[in-house]
Amino acid sequence: MQLKGKIAVISGGGQGIGGGIVQRFLEEGAQVAILQRRPLQTSLEQHPTVLGIQADLTDPAAITTAIERTATHFGKIDVLVNNAGIMFERSVAEIQCEEWDTMMALNLRAPLFLAQAVLPHMKRSGGGSIINIGSIEGLAANPGHTAYSASKAGMHGMTKALAVDLGPDNIRCNAIAPGWISSELSENYLNAQADPAAARAGLKALHPVGRIGRPTDVGDLAVYLASDNSSFLTGEIIVLDGGRTAKLPLPF
Repeated sequence: MQLKGKIAVISGGGQGIGGGIVQRFLEEGAQVAILQRRPLQTSLEQHPTVLGIQADLTDPAAITTAIERTATHFGKIDVLVNNAGIMFERSVAEIQCEEWDTMMALNLRAPLFLAQAVLPHMKRSGGGSIINIGSIEGLAANPGHTAYSASKAGMHGMTKALAVDLGPDNIRCNAIAPGWISSELSENYLNAQADPAAARAGLKALHPVGRIGRPTDVGDLAVYLASDNSSFLTGEIIVLDGGRTAKLPLPF
């Protein structure tokens, strides 16, 4: 087991990509605190090595309380996965200041203050690993995603800065930039298209590997980044998209 004995904090770990990360961490022997606004599903809430904490991560005070509760419960913190985020589509002409602030508060500000809160605990343990979940939309963009792309590009930049600042404390920081990962939300989006079957076929054709991603694909990479096997890897933005951004589009 790659993560046996490690204590991980995972924000937004109850579903989607976060759920895939939690699943793989538990399979690899980690104990996990899941921080999110919503209550956990019963199966996770009752898991013997899971601590569920409801917290509004846009509130820095709630972040501090949640991390201290985690450290008290488990005795230490080795890994932080900044996964919680929000995305909505707004054109440049339509986006409101409050919407921008909400997205930045959860997608960009919360990861920084979660890192700040775990810092003394990781120092006490002699080091740790911070894993930020960015996006290929931090490198390029879809229509109507100005705020989301800005937040993810900011997370990528922050990842490198954290790696530089925290390296002397033996704390590594890397980011995963996923492409299209299957989730309930993405399935609903595909089903809402005029021709869902054609939409799925077109989406599949974008990926050289011949399929779209699964939450556990992100979990597999997160396990590696959290483990001691990646001790020489820090400050990197790792694209995990089945080759989608490597493939040049053709006009036919």
